[in-house]
Amino acid sequence: MLKGNNAFARQATAALSASHAITLNNNVKSDPRSSVFQIQYFRTTAAYRDEVVTVRTPAFAESVTERDVRWEKAVGDTVSEDEVVCEIETDKTSVQVPSPVAGVIEELLVPDGGKVESGTALFTLRKGAGAPKAAGAPKAEAPAAAASPPTSATLPPPPSSVGPIPTAMPPVPPVPAHAMDTKPVSAIKPTAAPAAPAAQAEGGAKGARTESRVKMNRMRLRIAQRLKEAQNTCAMLTTFNEVDMSNITEMRKTYKDAFLKKHNIKLGFMSAFVKAAAHALADQPAVNAVIDDTTKEIVYRDYVDISVAVATPKGLVVPVIRSVDGMNFTDIEKAINLLGEKARKNELAVEDMDGGTFTISNGGVFGSMFGTPIINPPQSAILGMHGIFDRPVAVGGKVEIRPMMYVALTYDHRLIDGREAVLFLRKIKSVVEDPRVLLLDM
Repeated sequence: MLKGNNAFARQATAALSASHAITLNNNVKSDPRSSVFQIQYFRTTAAYRDEVVTVRTPAFAESVTERDVRWEKAVGDTVSEDEVVCEIETDKTSVQVPSPVAGVIEELLVPDGGKVESGTALFTLRKGAGAPKAAGAPKAEAPAAAASPPTSATLPPPPSSVGPIPTAMPPVPPVPAHAMDTKPVSAIKPTAAPAAPAAQAEGGAKGARTESRVKMNRMRLRIAQRLKEAQNTCAMLTTFNEVDMSNITEMRKTYKDAFLKKHNIKLGFMSAFVKAAAHALADQPAVNAVIDDTTKEIVYRDYVDISVAVATPKGLVVPVIRSVDGMNFTDIEKAINLLGEKARKNELAVEDMDGGTFTISNGGVFGSMFGTPIINPPQSAILGMHGIFDRPVAVGGKVEIRPMMYVALTYDHRLIDGREAVLFLRKIKSVVEDPRVLLLDM
């Protein structure tokens, strides 16, 4: 009798799915008169797949003070692994929060625009719940796609109804026939009907006075706040000079193809000005210094870390190129391209923008001819580049047309005087205009 019971239990367990884990409850007493053991389920793998995960905010640097959440997904959306669910906008950059696993978003724990801190719970995610829905979606679309051909197959009757019209056209006078060569008569009526609603909609749009509200970007607010603080605290002055770009333009035209072939990167004008700024900062240490407002001390730095302003849809960011004084054109161009690519992809970290002893802003890429940049605190100066335009200049007592660029240096007069600012710009001008110095740095 026991053998029969064991055989029956084996048959019962064999009928279960192999993907489900089961266990026999040995503590359950069986009725001696019963010929079947009792079976108890423990936990299936399907239950593991439906596990709910809570995703929290990553750790932030201590210098980051404000953090807002901007949601990319909503409740019920299916996300794949590493797909961005939300962005946390800080006063310096934006941090993307990806989904750790594939699944469906069950709940958003922070409202859109809400403030968060390190470790704050953002949303809950049910693992693997979205896989069947994603697989079922194409199946649902397939019948719709299959149903669409019959509707297109029902279109031949209209052509057959249009067919008799050309046969009736010969009795029509020739003048309308020429006017309707490229458009059938039947096509004129449908176009005439929507014309009236379109005119009404256009008239309504002209008379409408609508408004829309968009929340201000956290990064732009912080940039404006810092610039205003700089205006209030720094004794800012700006001095100007003009640079003859003939030599550097000719050098770039001569070597750009070989430079691109050798280094797989384009040779631009920014690298020449970054290297020229490194030479000028070595000549004028006060421009490379900063003021420590807490101790009221001037900090002179024996290294050169130059910040390069990069425009992004969310605002102007200033990633830092480290140790520029030991770089050549190739190293600088690679660093600029890498930081620019990270900025466009919104992948800049706070560490990429931390520090910096001097900033260069190139408004010339937007066609700017003239402007006065504002200091990026706690730095003491900023160089503004502008567009290159052909202008008449006096060369050797004669008037010649040269490609010229205005450059502007805005500096803090608390530690830089006018003489040092003029000498700094003069050094920039001499390096950029001297092809021998440029070739040494290449």
